[in-house]
Amino acid sequence: MTVLKTSMRNFFAHKGRMALSAVAVLLSVAFVCGTLVFTDTMNTTFDKLFAATSSDVTVSDKDASDSGETTSGNGKPPVIPASVLDEVRRAEGVKSAEGTVFSTSVTVVDADKDSLSPTSGGPTIVGSWNSNDARTMEITSGAAPEGGDQIMVDGDTADKHGLKLGDEIGVISAVGTHTAKISGIADFTVTNPGAAIFYMDTATAQRTLVGESNVFTNVNVTAAPGVSHDQLKKNVVAELGAGYKVLTAEETAEANQESLGDFMGVMKYAMLGFAGIAFLVGIFLIINTFSMLVAQRTREIGLMRAIGSSRKQVNRSVLVEALLLGVLGSVLGVGAGVGLAVGLMELMGQMGMELSTDDLTVAWTTPVVGLVLGVVVTVLAAYLPARRAGKISPMAALRDAGTPADAKAGWIRAVAGLVLTGAGGFALYLAGTADKAADGSLWLGLGVVLSLIGFVVVGPVLAGGMVRVLGAILLRAFGPVGRMAERNALRNPRRTGATGAALMIGLALVACLSVVGSSMVASATEELDKAVGTDFIVQSDRGELITPQAVEAVKAAPGIDRVTEYKWTEADFTTPDGRTAKDTAITAADPTYATDLRVETVSGNLADAYKPGSMSVHEDFAKDHDVRIGSKIEVAFTDGTTGSLTVRAITSSEGVIDAGAMYTSIDTLARYVPADKMPLDQLLFASAQDGQKDTAYKALKDALGEFPQYEVRDQTDYKEALKDQIGQLLNMIYGLLALAIIVAILGVVNTLALSVVERTREIGLMRAIGLSRRQLRRMIRMESVVIALFGALLGLGLGIGWGATAQQLLALEGLKVLDIPWPTITGVFIGSAFVGLFAALVPAFRAGRMNVLNAIATD
Repeated sequence: MTVLKTSMRNFFAHKGRMALSAVAVLLSVAFVCGTLVFTDTMNTTFDKLFAATSSDVTVSDKDASDSGETTSGNGKPPVIPASVLDEVRRAEGVKSAEGTVFSTSVTVVDADKDSLSPTSGGPTIVGSWNSNDARTMEITSGAAPEGGDQIMVDGDTADKHGLKLGDEIGVISAVGTHTAKISGIADFTVTNPGAAIFYMDTATAQRTLVGESNVFTNVNVTAAPGVSHDQLKKNVVAELGAGYKVLTAEETAEANQESLGDFMGVMKYAMLGFAGIAFLVGIFLIINTFSMLVAQRTREIGLMRAIGSSRKQVNRSVLVEALLLGVLGSVLGVGAGVGLAVGLMELMGQMGMELSTDDLTVAWTTPVVGLVLGVVVTVLAAYLPARRAGKISPMAALRDAGTPADAKAGWIRAVAGLVLTGAGGFALYLAGTADKAADGSLWLGLGVVLSLIGFVVVGPVLAGGMVRVLGAILLRAFGPVGRMAERNALRNPRRTGATGAALMIGLALVACLSVVGSSMVASATEELDKAVGTDFIVQSDRGELITPQAVEAVKAAPGIDRVTEYKWTEADFTTPDGRTAKDTAITAADPTYATDLRVETVSGNLADAYKPGSMSVHEDFAKDHDVRIGSKIEVAFTDGTTGSLTVRAITSSEGVIDAGAMYTSIDTLARYVPADKMPLDQLLFASAQDGQKDTAYKALKDALGEFPQYEVRDQTDYKEALKDQIGQLLNMIYGLLALAIIVAILGVVNTLALSVVERTREIGLMRAIGLSRRQLRRMIRMESVVIALFGALLGLGLGIGWGATAQQLLALEGLKVLDIPWPTITGVFIGSAFVGLFAALVPAFRAGRMNVLNAIATD
C-alpha cells in the first residue's frame, strides 16, 4: 500500500511531465484501435450488403468467379442458356426462379461524355432490374425501366453527379454504346459502400451487355418454405447436372468477402505496422521521461532506501507509475481510436466510399488489445529506468552521486552498438550482392533490423562527436549562448541519443522510401527512353479493357501511321521436357510491337516470333524447361484449343516493361481461340506520321472523347503519370509515418521540459549573472535544434543506406538506376531544424518566465 501511495503521489506531482508521455501512448493506441474499428466496420458493411443482395441459391456459368466478378477477357460476362431457367424451376423445393443479366465490365457516361464511374475504385454495375434487387433497393423517384430507352440509377450516383429523371446517359460495353433516359432513381436499403449501379429491363440488358438474347449471367433461386439453402442447392444440382456453378447465399457472401479480404488485410496490417513504428518511437519517449524523473528524484530515492525501502520496492514504485501512465493513456487511446475510425469513415466518404456510422463495429477484442498493448509497452519501456533506480545505493543517492555503473554501462553499450551496427552493415552488404531478389530480401530485412538497433544502442556514443560538429557549424555563430546550448546537449549523451533515436526511426523510413521511389521512377524513365519506340500509349487507368469501338476510333484518327494492338491471355504450356506450366501468361500483339517495344533478345529474332505458328519465351523459362530456338511447345489456350507453336526467340527476363513476357501474334492466337472468345486489347500503341505528332496527339484525344475511360499519353505524359502514381503512394506512406514523427517531437518537447526543470537552479544563476530571457530562450531552442538535427543525420544516413541496398535488389528485377532525391533529403534535414525550433517553444517560454530568486533557491 505504501508503494502505491508513493507512486500515486509521484505520478500526480509530475502530472504535467507525464502528460506528453501519456499523449504518445494515447496516439499509438488510438491508431491501433482506430484501424481495428475501421476495418471491422468495413467488414460489417460489406457483410450486410452481401447478405442482403444474395439470393437463396445462385446458378451461373462454371467459369464465373465465385465472387460474382463478371469481367472476362472478351469484355462480356460468362452466360448460361435461358433454358436453364425452366430446368431450375422444375427442381424440388424451388419457390421461384428468375434469370438476370449484369456486368461490371462497362463504363457509363452522362450526356457530356463524362464518366459516372466511382472515383473511389468501386465497381460500376449495369444489370437487369429483378425481384432480388427489389429487396435491397427502394424506388424513390420515377419508375423501374421498361423498354430499351429507359434506365434506372442508384440514388448515391444520382446525387454525386446531379442526375435527374429524363437525363440521357450512355452505357459503353464490348458490344457497343447504348443510350437511354433515366426513368427512375432507387436508394439502397442497406449501406452502399461506393458502387455505381444502373438497371435496365432484361431484354435490353441482354442486348447491351452480351449482344444476344436467350442468355443470362445468373439465375436467382428462392427456396420454398421449410427448404434449407443447402437442400435447395442439392436439388438444383440434381436437376441441372455438374455443368454449372451453384452457390448458396452463404457461399456467395463468403466468396465476396474473400475477394475483398486481400485488400482489407493489406490495408489493416499496413496501418498496424505504422502504429507499431509509433509505439517503438514512443518507447524512447517513455524511457527518457522515467530516466529523467528518476534522476531528479535521486536524493528522494536515497531517503526511501535509508528508511528501509528495498530495491524491489523502489523498482516497483517506478513501475506502478508506468502502469498508471499506461492505463490512462490506453483508456484515452481506445476512445480516441473510435473517434479516429469515424474520422476515417468521413474521409473515405469524401473519396467516394460511403460508410455509415450505423454500422460502426467495436468488437470486444479492440479495447482489450489497445489496453494490453499500451500498458505492456509502457511498463516495458519504464523497466530499465526502474531497474536503474533500484540499483542506486542509499549513500550514493543522498550525495547525488548517480549510478556507479554508468561508465561501465557506457562501454558495454558502445561495444554492443558497434557490433550490432557492423552485423547490420554486413547483412546489408550481403543483400546488395545477392544473385536473387528473394534471397537478398531476407538479408535486407535482417540488415535493417540490426542496423537500426545498432544505431539506437550506439547513439549516445555518436552524440558526442556529431553534436560537436553540428555545434561548430551552427552554434558557434551565436557566441556564448550557442556554446552553452552545445554543452547542454552534450551533458547527458544517453538522453540526447535516445531523443535523437526517436526522430531517427521515422526519418530513416522516409529517406529509404524516398530513395526507392525515386530510383523506381528514374529506372522506369530510362527504360522508357531506351525501349519504347512508339509515340502514344492508350490505356485505362482503372484496368478496363479497350472495346472494339475504341480501337476503331484510334485507327481512324488523322495523322496516325500505325496502331499496334496488345492482348493478354493465359494458357497451359507443355514443354519438350514433358512438364506442363499451368495458367501461364502469354501476350498476343501485332508484329509492329517488335518495333514499338525494343525488348532485349538473347537468342533468335523477336520479329520472327510474330510469324504464324510461332512464339517467344523469356530466358528464365527457357532455362527451367530446356527450351531452345526451334523447340515446339504445346499451348492449350484458355477458351480455345491446343496448338503446337515453334519458339523463334528467347528474350531477356530482366527489364521494367513486359519483364518475363512471352509473345505470339494476334493472328496465331485467332487460330486457336474463337472470335467470340478473343480477349480485348489491354492497351494500344500508336505512332504518328512523320511530322504529324502534335496533330495526331490532338486527333487521338478527340477520337476518344466518346470513351472517357481511356487515356492517351505520349512518353512525357506517361513518365509524369508514373511519377504521380509513385508520389501519391509515398505521400500516403509519409502521412502514416507522420504519427511516429509527431510522437518523436513530443519526445523532444518532454526531454527539454524535464531538462529545464532539472536545471532550474542553474538557470536561475545564469539569469542572476546577466543572461537575458531572450538569450535563455535562444539557448534552449538551439539545444533542441541540435538534438533534432542529430537525429535527422542518423535517420537520413541510415535510410539512404537502406534505400540504396533495396535498389540493388530492385536492379535484379530490371530497376537498375540508383537515384537519391537530394532535394527531398535536404528538405527533410532543414525541416528537422524547424521541428527542433517548434519543440522548444513551450519549454523555452516556461524557462524564460522563471522567477530568478525562486530558481536559485531550488534544491
